[in-house]
Amino acid sequence: MTTKGKSREEAKEYVLKMAKEHDVKFIRMWFTDTVGILKNFAIPVEQLEGALEKGLGIDGSSIAGFARIDESDMVAMPDPDTFQLLPWRPREHAAVARVFCDILLPGGAVFEGDPRYVLKRNLKKAADLGYTYYVGPELEYFYFKDSSCTEFLDLGGYFDQTTMDAATDLRRETVLTLEEMGIEVDKSHHEVASSQHEIDMKYTDALTMADNVMTYRLVVKQIAMKYGVYATFMPKPVFGINGSGMHVHQSLFKGNSNAFFDKNGKYHLSKIALSYIAGLLKYAPEFTSVCNQWVNSYKRLVPGYEAPVYLSWARRNRSDLIRVPEYEPGRENATRFELRSPDPSANPYLCFSVMLAAGLAGIEEGLEPPEPVEENVYHMSDEERTKRGIGTLPASLIDAVRLTEKSKVVREALGEHTFTAFIKNKKIEWDNYRIQVTDYELKRYLPLL
Repeated sequence: MTTKGKSREEAKEYVLKMAKEHDVKFIRMWFTDTVGILKNFAIPVEQLEGALEKGLGIDGSSIAGFARIDESDMVAMPDPDTFQLLPWRPREHAAVARVFCDILLPGGAVFEGDPRYVLKRNLKKAADLGYTYYVGPELEYFYFKDSSCTEFLDLGGYFDQTTMDAATDLRRETVLTLEEMGIEVDKSHHEVASSQHEIDMKYTDALTMADNVMTYRLVVKQIAMKYGVYATFMPKPVFGINGSGMHVHQSLFKGNSNAFFDKNGKYHLSKIALSYIAGLLKYAPEFTSVCNQWVNSYKRLVPGYEAPVYLSWARRNRSDLIRVPEYEPGRENATRFELRSPDPSANPYLCFSVMLAAGLAGIEEGLEPPEPVEENVYHMSDEERTKRGIGTLPASLIDAVRLTEKSKVVREALGEHTFTAFIKNKKIEWDNYRIQVTDYELKRYLPLL
């Protein structure tokens, strides 16, 4: 069910035809707030044609990061290219579909605080330079018995095949549901930690993928709920084991050619590719708060659990911030980078935006990366890392936010409205966290002081 390549008018007609053929009764209008929480409201199918023409009014003052109460009126404009049936809803006589919306101002102008628009604006900048930005994120998550505990469903490990693993059936049904919604899946498998899993979506353009990430997270949770368990994308739900990451594979194409590949280049990488890497390394500390936006995110970004902490890149080593998969002859278009720091609870629209902006800044500035680091950076001494110029990511949300607050690259990537709203939101979150008295403090200090 796709309208790709059609004009908007053709796409609208196609959506109306599909809604009638599948006996759709309700359409869920999806959009996200600044921090990437999925929002929605439902309309009866009788309103669909009018919504596709003129959009539907919403109150933006209740959406995090959108608007003050005195400027709350906004319009949700459905994107017909994103129309899909929801497979977990009844199909006969009362089918339900969803469509992603762009958020507009009442006069029809774009709303600069809409995360989807933020990504579109950054993709246009890349397009103006002749590039198409492709991404392939790998989102890890945990299954627990319910939302009030962290009791595992299984004790499996990386790539394990456990015959009595209940999560195998959960993953299987999740993959089938994603594919039914038009999202191609590369593979699915058990991850390193107990009850931790991963389903990898096939790479595509960044806007489609951001929509897919939002859909993926809901589908994973929906299927888990169907079977009476809980799925979470919390970055570090359990102390002492691996947290969950969202490793983002990314590349730039010019037409049908991968702009990162050069058969005569060092490591088969073009100058564009090397400058892109250098841009990611230079600006990673500044955009970390966007890709790792929660207090809990920094419980994952610690040495020893496969999460990157140090600003380095490599072709094989998975302890580095950026990994460049080895070149395989005949697969030139697969040349890409894997940024390993983001976590799966990030807002994908903003996350992809800042990564692209950092890479393009590296290209515009003609930056050159340091030599790749193939040794395990975790095993180096502080003195050796300093000698080799290997910096670190920020260690807490407030440290990350302070770096972001000074960042020209992130400010331009997010736009003034979203940048200001995001910083304000994260400072409030940090203040709410820092005044809490935790179990650790009670166990550590109460008997002592």
